[in-house]
Amino acid sequence: MTGRAVAVLLAAGAGSRLGRGPKALLPHHGRPLVEHVAGVLVAGGCDEVVVVLGAEAVRVAAAADLTTARVVVNPDWATGMGSSLRAGVATAREPRDGEAPARVVVAHVDQPGVTPADVARLLAAHRPGRVTASRWADAPAPHAAAPESGRPRWAHPLVLDAALAAPAAASAVGDAGARAFLRAHADLVDVVTHPGDGRDVDTEADLDLLA
Repeated sequence: MTGRAVAVLLAAGAGSRLGRGPKALLPHHGRPLVEHVAGVLVAGGCDEVVVVLGAEAVRVAAAADLTTARVVVNPDWATGMGSSLRAGVATAREPRDGEAPARVVVAHVDQPGVTPADVARLLAAHRPGRVTASRWADAPAPHAAAPESGRPRWAHPLVLDAALAAPAAASAVGDAGARAFLRAHADLVDVVTHPGDGRDVDTEADLDLLA
């Protein structure tokens, strides 16, 4: 599929559960994690990255080299991921050099295991007018399925047709992200399976992902 792909990298959280400050600043290969993930998105085929910051935004922006990205600061980051998704998608959908994006990629900063090949796989599989979500081959339950509904549990990163990005973001409440939108429009969702488990860095036990 052709057309610009703009990524929204959600990196606004305070990392309170982990207790080490914003996850965006966790060290990975000698650089802040937000810088690493932004680079992965570009290497995987995204034409541009919109980085949404919130907690300690000034400190994160000073520590990470985000000069090739568009940085958006969400003043409402403490209300949950939904407000950051709305801020990021609004910016991502703005035309650049007269061209609006065809696809919006949504990624989380706390997934250091995502590779450029994973991003490229999603972009290659995406079809106009649809959503392409990730599934991780080695993900433990409950990531592999949602037992309460029998529906697949969709994971990040995911690709939204640009026309679907705004209503998906508008549906986001608290930390639920676009989950309600995906469930309501399950017939529009395609799934791409990646190798690995797609783990987030949520607890001390996950810090091995940063080694």
